[in-house]
Amino acid sequence: MRNLILSLLIMMCLCILSPAQTQEQTTQDQVATPEIPQKTVLTYDRAGRRDPFRDLLEGRDIQEESDSENGPRMTIADIILIGIIEMKGGFTAIVNGPQGFPYYLKKGDRLADGYILSIEANQVIFRQTRSRGISLFKARNITKEINPEER
Repeated sequence: MRNLILSLLIMMCLCILSPAQTQEQTTQDQVATPEIPQKTVLTYDRAGRRDPFRDLLEGRDIQEESDSENGPRMTIADIILIGIIEMKGGFTAIVNGPQGFPYYLKKGDRLADGYILSIEANQVIFRQTRSRGISLFKARNITKEINPEER
């Protein structure tokens, strides 16, 4: 009889405890596997406008300041006219660059912001087509002359 009472008590305890254990297990399962949100892909509708997220310099080759193949990359403002010499092919201008090195320039030679339009006996006329890397709407002519006492 004693065994019977003991077995009934054990069964009652198991019946009472089993629903609580199943609830704990379900809450643990919910905590252990949280739902992962789906990755959303953002798109941009241009509607005829420029894409603001696109690189503006994409596809352009950026050259170094001192590219030896194309000659000196100095601006017209950096140039100091030293002298003009006459040779078989015409006039050649002798100028100082920003580092103080002399350069020999002829008509048509390109600079960082323009080119040499013409060279005469006492002056050099430059055509400035760019300013600070931006193309000018209207090109400007800049004249640099040799001082009369230096001739």
